[in-house]
Amino acid sequence: MSEHSAHSHGTMSQLMIGFGLAALLSIIPFYLVMADTGLSSTAVIAVIMILAAIQIIVHLVFFLHVNREVEGGWTFAATIFAVIVLVIVLAGSIWVMYNMNTNMMPMPSEEEMLEMMSLQNQQG
Repeated sequence: MSEHSAHSHGTMSQLMIGFGLAALLSIIPFYLVMADTGLSSTAVIAVIMILAAIQIIVHLVFFLHVNREVEGGWTFAATIFAVIVLVIVLAGSIWVMYNMNTNMMPMPSEEEMLEMMSLQNQQG
């Protein structure tokens, strides 16, 4: 086994640190959801999202070994580009859905629909 291939896969201690961090970052959100912590649902969702982002970084660093040294930095550059595209797509989708929700005509309630139908039946 060459020095380059041994370096690219990381050591057992690095893999175990990554596994421990990934497990911890999975257990904390599970606990927040299952236990009555007294936090608002918005706060719980925010904490889960932050821990998910941290877990993505842990996986990239400890398991996929994405850093500036591997392959002359091209893997790192490609990862940064993918993250930027992902953020643009997600932010754009949320923006479009929000604007569509606020600018759509309001739907009448079921009672209003029944009233309109009965008026049409009386007229015709």
